[in-house]
Amino acid sequence: MKGTTAQGSAGELPPPDAAQQAHSERLQDHIREAIVANGGRIDFARFMELALYAPGLGYYSAGSRKFGEAGDFITAPERSALFSRALARQGQEVLARIGGDILEFGAGSGVMAADILAELERLDSLPGHYYILEISADLRQRQRETISRKVPQLAGRVVWLDALPERFEGVVLGNELLDALPVHRFCIRDGEPQELFVEWNGERFQLNAGPVEGALLSRLQALQEEFALAEGYESELNLLAEEWVAGLGRWLTRGVALLIDYGFPRSEYYHPQRTGGTLMCHYRHRAHDDALILIGLQDITAHVDFTAVAEAAQVAGLAVRGFANQANFLLGCGLTELLAAEEGDPRTRLIRAAEVKALTLPAEMGELFKVIALSRGWEGGLRGFALRDERCRL
Repeated sequence: MKGTTAQGSAGELPPPDAAQQAHSERLQDHIREAIVANGGRIDFARFMELALYAPGLGYYSAGSRKFGEAGDFITAPERSALFSRALARQGQEVLARIGGDILEFGAGSGVMAADILAELERLDSLPGHYYILEISADLRQRQRETISRKVPQLAGRVVWLDALPERFEGVVLGNELLDALPVHRFCIRDGEPQELFVEWNGERFQLNAGPVEGALLSRLQALQEEFALAEGYESELNLLAEEWVAGLGRWLTRGVALLIDYGFPRSEYYHPQRTGGTLMCHYRHRAHDDALILIGLQDITAHVDFTAVAEAAQVAGLAVRGFANQANFLLGCGLTELLAAEEGDPRTRLIRAAEVKALTLPAEMGELFKVIALSRGWEGGLRGFALRDERCRL
C-alpha cells in the first residue's frame, strides 16, 4: 500500500499502451536471458531486482512517471507538505544538538527534500548540505526540477551522491525505502520451508517451489519453528533490508536515522492468518498481488519486518531510539500545531485538515505506516516518540 491505492485483481487493471507494452517486453526478454543463464530459474529476489532496477529498463530505472496523480501511487510527502514539515522538526531537534547534514535515500520526486528544506529555513536550522542518494538518473532530474522550482534559494545546498559515504554525521531519512528492496519469497510444502523461484513456461513467468540453500535455510527454519507455519503458508524475507541496516552501522558515525515504511513487528508479520504474505504491486493507483505481469510497468513492494530491522541495528552497534505508527510520530513532531498555524481561506484550511486525516487516521496511512529511529552517539528521547513509543512490540 502506498498512500491511498484501490485494491483489485490483476484482471481489472487498465491495459498498457503500445509503447509501454514494447518496453515491458524488452525487460521480459532481459529477465528471460537471466533465467536461462542461471539454469532455468532465478530466485524471486533476483527477479524483483531486475524488474525494478535493471539499468534503463527496470521500473525505477526507466522514465515513466511513478509518483502523484499521474503515476502509480501517492506517498505521504506527495499527499501533504505537512508530513515533511513535521519530519523537519524532528530533524531540527537532532541537528540542533549534534550538527551535521541530512542524507535522504531514494528521494522520489524531490518534494520531501524541498519541503523539509523550506521548513528548516523557516526555523533557522538549515544543514550545511542536504545529500540525496538516488540510483535513477530520471528521478535525479525530476528531483532537481522540483527543488529548483520550490526552493530555488536552497538548491545549492542539495548534493547528489553516487555512492554511500565513508562517514556521515547528522540525520538519515528513508521514506518508503526498505519496502522496495528485493525480497526472497518462500512457502511451506510437506512441512518444510521451500524457496519460490521464477521460471519461464514458454508464455509467461511462473513461480515454482524448490529447495532452500545457504543462510536462507536456517532463517526460514527458525521462522517455521517460532510461528508453527502451516502447510501452504507463503511469505517473504527481506535480507537486503538487514544488509542495508548493517551498512548504516558502518558509516553512521553520529546521528539519527528515521525509517518510515509500512510494516509490522515480526509477531504480526508472520501471523498464522497472514497466509499469503505481504507482497503488493502498484499500477495506476491500483493495488494487486501478481508481480509476474506488467514487468517494468508496476511497482513491487513487500511490507517491512521491523523486528528484523531492530535486530540488525543492534548487531551493527546502533541503538533503537523509538518505534511508533506514523500518526503518533507526526503528532509528536507537532503536526496539529502546524495545522493550527496554517493560513488561508476556509476552503484551504479544510483541504489541510483532510490531508492531516489522510496522514493519521488508522484506515488511511496512520496505523499501517511505522517510524523507527536508529542512532549512534545520541542519548535521550526524540520528540516524535514522546506521545507514544512502542519499542516493546518489537
